[in-house]
Amino acid sequence: MPIAIITGAGGLIGSEAVDHFVGQGFDVVGIENDMRARFFGPESSTSHVTQRLVEEHKSFKWENVDIRDAAEIMRIFSEHAGSIELVIHTAAQPSHDWAATEPQTDFGVNANGTLNLLEAARAHAIDAPFIFTSTNKVYGDTPNRLPLLSLEKRLELPEDHPYYKGIDTSMSIDVSTHSLFGVSKAAADLLVQEYGYYFDMPTVCFRGGCLTGPQHAGAKLHGFLAYLMKCTVTGTHYTIFGYEGKQVRDNIHSADLIAAFDEFRKAPRPHAVYNIGGGRFSNCSMLEAIEVCEKVSGQTLSWEMGEAPRIGDHRWWISDLAPFQADYPEFKLRYGVEEILQEMYEQNLERWTAAPA
Repeated sequence: MPIAIITGAGGLIGSEAVDHFVGQGFDVVGIENDMRARFFGPESSTSHVTQRLVEEHKSFKWENVDIRDAAEIMRIFSEHAGSIELVIHTAAQPSHDWAATEPQTDFGVNANGTLNLLEAARAHAIDAPFIFTSTNKVYGDTPNRLPLLSLEKRLELPEDHPYYKGIDTSMSIDVSTHSLFGVSKAAADLLVQEYGYYFDMPTVCFRGGCLTGPQHAGAKLHGFLAYLMKCTVTGTHYTIFGYEGKQVRDNIHSADLIAAFDEFRKAPRPHAVYNIGGGRFSNCSMLEAIEVCEKVSGQTLSWEMGEAPRIGDHRWWISDLAPFQADYPEFKLRYGVEEILQEMYEQNLERWTAAPA
């Protein structure tokens, strides 16, 4: 059987990838050490997800390994050399705010961990598509220079602006404030591209907007849609950071992102880079997201407006999906914001209300 190696296998995107590619006939080796619990506390642990994968899939093997451990990563790839046909790298330290508390840990996980995986893939699976979950934070705060209009509930670009349909990879990553998280992910992103250029490896960077879905272990510092819905149903007070709550994000369901991964797997190319997200199909401001959470749940969120935005945070981000869809015309988004939040509510209500928030 072909083998897929998936890092961050217990996380939102990793677990979705495990379920999908097991269904596609792969034996999956999942690398997962539940660092999310360290980053955001025990309530954000993904251990229950990893356990579900072990119990549900006979063709899933769990490796409790830290991607910063180069020797262990090389061991895993060496053990499966000759059978690895896909590498999906989703493991990361994902938070702006947390990165500033431990910059060495953040950079070690995001940049050095990615380098370890690339080296192992080059040694033992050089022809396997290497799919990296990057981020729009590689652009730093450059999007904040866009000439945005302040509407009643959102910031918006004029319709005649070149980026109105969404931001593509023509936007510069230079001369901007990235946050330390953005820097570590940009380093990883560039490494993935360079291995494609230098070694002709079929690599791709998917620079995601907000990645979300019902399995998201939303926390105060990361995973805003899941955390927002959790706060709404549990009565937890929520604080919006800056921009009057009008900041806009596009949101892509984990299943839609994995569908994009699968399209690339079927027809890979070297050193590819795409912005990926909900695009114009699935996006919202904070104020709009609160309205949908209250509509879906039938409850009122307790919230306040904080004064300062987070360092390097975007006022407006919508991804331009046209370049990816031009290369992979079979790809189509299926989930909009309301469908995402409805699914989150239905699948998590019992768990969220059974225990303290």
